[in-house]
Amino acid sequence: MSSFAPEYVALVLNDVFEDAKRLFLSQLRAIDYAHLVMLTEQGIVPVDAARLLRTGLDRIDEDAVRLVTYDGTYEDLFFYLEQVLTDACGHEVAGRLHTARSRNDIDMTMYRMRLRDAVVDTAVAVEELVTALVDLAGRHLHSVFAAHTHTQPAQPSTVAHYLLAMIEQLARDHARLRAAYASVNRNPLGACAITGTGFPIDRDRTSALLGFDGPTGNTYGSIATVDYLLEAVGALAVTLVGLGRFVQDLMLWCTAEFGYLRLSDGYVQCSSIMPQKRNPVALEHARALGSKALGQAQGVTLAVHNTPFGDIVDTEDDLQPLVANAFRDGIRAIRLVAGAMSQATFDVEKMASRAAAGGTTVTELADTLARSHALPFRVSHEIAAHFVAERRRLPAGTLVDALAAATMAVLGRTLPYTEADLQEMLEARYFIEVRQTLGGPAPARTSAALADATRALTADCAWSAGVRRDLLEATVRRRAAVEAL
Repeated sequence: MSSFAPEYVALVLNDVFEDAKRLFLSQLRAIDYAHLVMLTEQGIVPVDAARLLRTGLDRIDEDAVRLVTYDGTYEDLFFYLEQVLTDACGHEVAGRLHTARSRNDIDMTMYRMRLRDAVVDTAVAVEELVTALVDLAGRHLHSVFAAHTHTQPAQPSTVAHYLLAMIEQLARDHARLRAAYASVNRNPLGACAITGTGFPIDRDRTSALLGFDGPTGNTYGSIATVDYLLEAVGALAVTLVGLGRFVQDLMLWCTAEFGYLRLSDGYVQCSSIMPQKRNPVALEHARALGSKALGQAQGVTLAVHNTPFGDIVDTEDDLQPLVANAFRDGIRAIRLVAGAMSQATFDVEKMASRAAAGGTTVTELADTLARSHALPFRVSHEIAAHFVAERRRLPAGTLVDALAAATMAVLGRTLPYTEADLQEMLEARYFIEVRQTLGGPAPARTSAALADATRALTADCAWSAGVRRDLLEATVRRRAAVEAL
């Protein structure tokens, strides 16, 4: 029986065993097979012993292992599986599998294997959201609304222009996830405890069999470093911060006071007492999940902060469920927003009406006065401010009268504009159309930006599909190599 204290078993080892079964059983099994193939090909394990080991590994039923409850007989899942293998093919043969490896490099390898899947799954969720937003933006190239600054109506823009800002941010999020994947997808197997081994192992071979881009470098760092982990959760955290800000706007637009955005029936819930309610709970859940995942990601950083630079439990058993949960909840949040936005509709008439009524176009009045009359912008800005004040003082007056009063107050003279001139100048669509700045809201600009975003999305989707294909091909290679033993 176990010599571990009952409290240690109940408070630590039991949960560690259950977490390992849930998170890492498949990865640990793949590592066993890949290591066996490499040891055999390198002549470190005789072929006859390798075949017995393969038979023993084949007899391990993963579903049965997942049903095993922890009783303290063995320290962890690794030692439990080693005993199952020993029961199948004897101590003399089973003991050969652990040649030239340690739980240290095994752990770091399986952590990276699970993490890379989480990073790719997050990237795919981002692709789903971008797909929904690109489609939505394409339907709203000309849909006017008042962009806000400091929570106040600022200038006219379009729904497409707003959504493209989010699309471009998500593209950068995807780039960060790709970079994180490149850091994560290196193979620590062969680093052993921390200094490698005297056996003639082939780390490139196990890398290929497990779908890694190649082995890690320094063996000490292979065990000690966690920067790859922090890079991955950091990429997730940045994505979730941007997502949360986006969701905050969407929820505001769903309010009766704004009424800009309507979620489909499948993403709202009714009240148990108020039958008129259409609560946008999908967005509420997305916000909560994103915040929860962000907190978990920050928890990962804090857990490894100021820990020794070496093999240490802080970066291992207790940390890994937090990593897994951060990505699980983060992916749920991203995909939930993607689903909600794929069926959402905008009230374009209400948005355009609000944009026209908010005095959001007077920047163009200041710009036109500066351009047409060689005025310093600060002077034209002052005229526009007087114009706004005059319109508020006499809302029934003409635009010409308001401008005349403003120019007299600032310049001591009037400027030759007709009512029609000013109406056009202060029209929201005109305001948008003249903003041909690269990245601006003019439909010609947003249409081109949307085409660029579509091409970028295609490339991003190709990357994730390629990564998943590479991992599948590695599995096929590993199985073929095992069959060839």
